[in-house]
Amino acid sequence: MLIGLVRDSVMQCFCHTCRAPVLPAVNRRSAPTKKPTKTRTKQPKASKKVKFITTEIRCQEKSKGGLCYEVILAEPAVNVALPKLPPTQGKNVSAEEIEEKLKAAEERRLSLEAKKMADWSAKMAKIEEASRKKDELDKEFKTHAKEVLHTKMEQYEEKRVQQLSEIKEKLKTHAADIEKTRQSLEQQKVEELQKHLEDKLRNAATLRDDNIKKILDRLKEHNTDKLNEVRATIDQIEALKTTEKTRIIENKLSTAEQNREKELQKKLENIRKHERRAELVRQNKAALAQKTDVTASSG
Repeated sequence: MLIGLVRDSVMQCFCHTCRAPVLPAVNRRSAPTKKPTKTRTKQPKASKKVKFITTEIRCQEKSKGGLCYEVILAEPAVNVALPKLPPTQGKNVSAEEIEEKLKAAEERRLSLEAKKMADWSAKMAKIEEASRKKDELDKEFKTHAKEVLHTKMEQYEEKRVQQLSEIKEKLKTHAADIEKTRQSLEQQKVEELQKHLEDKLRNAATLRDDNIKKILDRLKEHNTDKLNEVRATIDQIEALKTTEKTRIIENKLSTAEQNREKELQKKLENIRKHERRAELVRQNKAALAQKTDVTASSG
């Protein structure tokens, strides 16, 4: 609503006398309709003369967000008398005069062409001369530049070789100094390490001797008390071992005696069986002998 009021106020005439109608805006959305209002006019005072100028401002929205204004200062005049030029009287020119004029024009054209050609040839000669001089200057500059460059390159090469030799000498001296300092530092480090190791070994030897002495003292103290205990335990163990051995030997002897008796009984039984068999064999032989005697006597 406010946007429409502002737009309408801008699109009105600024003189507030003619009250030009507002053109419809080209927009997708329809503008809100306004109620007709009374025209506001400012009447001039009687004492002052006011000259009214018919002006009109027309506004039209060409695109979204863009406005086009047309300011019309006055209405176009309908019947306006245009200024007429005075008529020119024609001259009577003959065919001979026309031919002479054409010949003169042809001669002028030819002279102009000849002049142009002469100027052009002179310019071309100047250009050729300038190009020749330029080529000569270029050649001279190139040769001079080559000579200067060659001399500069030789000087640069000599300076480079000299600088390289100086740098090599400096590097040799620097390397010798570095080697000397390295050897001295290594020697110092070796000496410090040797001293440190000797101190450590000395301290370790003293500590070892002290520890050995303490251990020996403890062992002496320990041995005096423990030897008797160890001997008593050994005697007890030996006594137990001897009693166990005697018991085992006695058991073995008893078992051996029993086994011997069993073996003797077995042997006696075998002998008895053998004697029985021998007795049977004798009896059988005696019976056979009797039979043979009987058979012999009967025969």
